[in-house]
Amino acid sequence: MHGEYKVPGGKLVVVDVDVEGEGEDAALANVVVSGDFFLEPAEAILEIRGALDGLPAATSVGALTMAVTNAMGADAVMVGFSAESVAIAVRRALGHATSWGDHKFDVIHDEPREPNLQMALDEVLSQGVAAGTRPPTLRIWEWERNAVVIGSFQSVRNEIDLEGAAKHDVTVVRRVSGGGAMFIQPGNTITYSISVPSSLVEGLTFEQSYAFLDDWVLGALREVGIEATYVPLNDIASPSGKIAGAAQKRYAAGAVLHHVTMAYDIDANAMLEVLRIGREKMSDKGTKSANKRVDPLRSQTGMTREAIIDAFLAHFASRYATVQSAVTDAELVEAERLTEEKFGTPEWLALVP
Repeated sequence: MHGEYKVPGGKLVVVDVDVEGEGEDAALANVVVSGDFFLEPAEAILEIRGALDGLPAATSVGALTMAVTNAMGADAVMVGFSAESVAIAVRRALGHATSWGDHKFDVIHDEPREPNLQMALDEVLSQGVAAGTRPPTLRIWEWERNAVVIGSFQSVRNEIDLEGAAKHDVTVVRRVSGGGAMFIQPGNTITYSISVPSSLVEGLTFEQSYAFLDDWVLGALREVGIEATYVPLNDIASPSGKIAGAAQKRYAAGAVLHHVTMAYDIDANAMLEVLRIGREKMSDKGTKSANKRVDPLRSQTGMTREAIIDAFLAHFASRYATVQSAVTDAELVEAERLTEEKFGTPEWLALVP
């Protein structure tokens, strides 16, 4: 069996392994670990292999990581990879996880839709991926109106100045994922969602999965001239400051929803009148002014929003197998039902008053 794991910002780890025995007696055998990483002393690779040979095939990522760590010793130096990345590659080899190359992605550049319907579509598409009725999907959003999207656990009254929202004709909605509030203006943000099977992030912590699912867009940003980096837990930044925030929802049915909003040309004054940004949060971000918290893509690239989106889609297609797609009529009907029964209701918005 063969498994690969590309460490975000690091190197490729490859594991080839046999499984001997069946059921509870199944064990790893003939393990070979390879890749373009660096390891000193070189002989430590043999210690890694020896630590994995004979372990039960059902061994968890955590236990595999501990076995590799204990075998390496304190003097070994791993560059571009880690004991945990070896463990993840083992799990991928055993078929407990999938890789980007195992999937063909539907790509949707959607039409403008009202905010609550956007929230519902994210849920419908992700549940479709979990059920196997839809392939993994990348969806670029278009917004029909101004909006603030708050995290599933945020308080409306703590986050939103309702008078400011009314003044700027902003619709406030609540999404299914955690994280912070996102200020949206049509044409001034780039928002996308990736809905994937849980197998793609199997064995990854939440923090690792954020970096893993954001890796492609970091490459796309670099192609348009932005030296973007992942900032734990859920931000994407450049040397000039934060440019995007991500949020994630893991569905028990077997899918992960990962969505990102990037600032293209945000009206910071309007944002300040709508969002209540606490001093503690500002201090945590290391900034003195909310106007400087989000650095627009427009100022760093000089490109139109449409050109940036085209570049993103081209980069995604250069890395993974894709097919152009659209929201189906059935999915739209289901999203409209969810909007009426859940996302568009006062009860959902006031889930945390």
